[in-house]
Amino acid sequence: MKEKDRQYFKQLLTRWLDELLTHADRTRLGLRETDEPPPDPLDRAVFDSERNFTLRIRDRENMLINKIRRSLEDLEEGVYGICESCGEEIAIERLKARPVTRHCIRCKTQMEAREKQTGT
Repeated sequence: MKEKDRQYFKQLLTRWLDELLTHADRTRLGLRETDEPPPDPLDRAVFDSERNFTLRIRDRENMLINKIRRSLEDLEEGVYGICESCGEEIAIERLKARPVTRHCIRCKTQMEAREKQTGT
């Protein structure tokens, strides 16, 4: 991977990480400041549903944060953009579409086909 591409992805991933961390902090503060659930059962159900939905989104974002951090570590180690399965370079177009990917399109397609066959 060329140095200019490496810098591009480092900036992209760093910006993305900063945005997610800022958003997570705001959510955390919002969840702490939330009033007690309303006494009405229907309102309480809506309150709980919205809170659970928010927590599920944050959980998914947390997984993404970990993937971004791992990608940034890979950039520092010089292995970013190398497929973990076959060791070939991942196409720049694929990295632009999914900057945290760890597999080339060929290997990922094979993995998904196996998952579909085994149901896992």
